[in-house]
Amino acid sequence: MTAFEDPAVEALFSACSPKLKKRLLALREMIFEVASATPGVGTLEETLKWGEPAYLTTASKSGSTIRIARKARSNTQYAMYFSCQTTLVDTFRTLFPREFSYEGNRAIVFDVGDKIPADALRFCIGMALTYHRSKVRA
Repeated sequence: MTAFEDPAVEALFSACSPKLKKRLLALREMIFEVASATPGVGTLEETLKWGEPAYLTTASKSGSTIRIARKARSNTQYAMYFSCQTTLVDTFRTLFPREFSYEGNRAIVFDVGDKIPADALRFCIGMALTYHRSKVRA
């Protein structure tokens, strides 16, 4: 398990129900694993954005921010959020139409009872963490 560097982020995870905390921590660990295994991503910055744990490619600037959090007004749903200014969720929906539930152009939504298709989710995370690499730099 990747150690927390920000006590405020750790506190948010600790405030969740045990079942939800376990699921969110699994997403967190998957984000760090994909970042570590993907060339050019580098070290992630873990911080709070909009009061939710957020993962940024601050060092490499290779990707788009990923956030994870419990869904508002739900004790069993949680989500992985992506910038709605990107084409990421539309691309995920095209590639994985049945594997995930989506919320607009900003999130993949899970329920604590769901079996997460780990390989597909790793692919989505990798796309987000490298989203800016393909852009031409002037």
